[in-house]
Amino acid sequence: MKVLMALSGGVDSSVAAAELISDGHEVVGITMRLWGGESDTGCCSIADVDDARRVAQQLDIDHLVFNFTDDFNTHVVDPYVQAHRNGLTPNPCIECNRHLKFDRLSERADLLGFDAVATGHHARVVQHDGAWFVARGADPAKDQSYVVHMLPQRELARTLFPIGHMTKTQVREKATALGLRTAAKPDSQDVCFITDGGGRVAFLGSRIPFRSAQVVDAVDGSALGEVDALEMVTLGQRRGIGLAGGGPKRYVVGIDHASATVTVGDESLLLCDSIAVRNVVWAHQPVVGAMAVQCSAHGAAQSGHLAQAGDQIVVTWDSAQRRVAPGQSVVFYDASNTYVLGGGIAV
Repeated sequence: MKVLMALSGGVDSSVAAAELISDGHEVVGITMRLWGGESDTGCCSIADVDDARRVAQQLDIDHLVFNFTDDFNTHVVDPYVQAHRNGLTPNPCIECNRHLKFDRLSERADLLGFDAVATGHHARVVQHDGAWFVARGADPAKDQSYVVHMLPQRELARTLFPIGHMTKTQVREKATALGLRTAAKPDSQDVCFITDGGGRVAFLGSRIPFRSAQVVDAVDGSALGEVDALEMVTLGQRRGIGLAGGGPKRYVVGIDHASATVTVGDESLLLCDSIAVRNVVWAHQPVVGAMAVQCSAHGAAQSGHLAQAGDQIVVTWDSAQRRVAPGQSVVFYDASNTYVLGGGIAV
């Protein structure tokens, strides 16, 4: 089978390519050049493109570099900035997967005559009742099914996750055994287009005006302080909200952009019985009823019930859960918490 392999310059995609070759596939590596600005981490940096090229040389496969900077700006960076302006907490990595690493990759695969596409995500693709689904990877600590939950049937049918059956330790051991230059390379943890030196404040501050906001107590409404940038505040935040130390722990429990007010209080005020989810996409068909629901890339799934409410899905938790920041992805798994049924964006 002719496979277009997304090489990010990291150890996971390097070993994924090696696994495909070992399985007898005809493999061509592709690296996406996504960000034209300054970057020092993740798959947007020049160093990662170079690492991908050298791994392709080590594996003796062809390597292509596609420039998708305009698409990346349109579908990832600009929405990221606008979301912060509107008081949302976005997940740019998921949007990059949705629009670039699968949608655009798939288009190129069609154009160039490939049978399948592959990435180094820690996830699996399985069949159940005649349909395809993303399933959790073998390593619970590295599972990435949450960030690739949006794949439709057509893409799932021809997407390969060659290291989904491996633990991270096994991936590094395989890379070391093969002598790959990425064997000991650290995992990228941050948003790739935001530099370590400047951070989110510098990145967003150069693109949108920041507004100061008053910080008030949730119980009596008394003024407690002020934040310089309302657009940088997110639900559940505890640090960086302009409060003096030494008192009881206070968390952001409410954000009112119209009045430029941040409300803080006890962590218990963050608990809720249900959440609404918009822009829901399904792996196969809409599902309601009992299932597992995950609300962050590194959080554990919790049990709840799904119900349709107009054009949204309402999740009612079996036990009260911490509120989800609007803009974050909410992903639905089957009741056994094994494979993805669908997902959307928290309201």
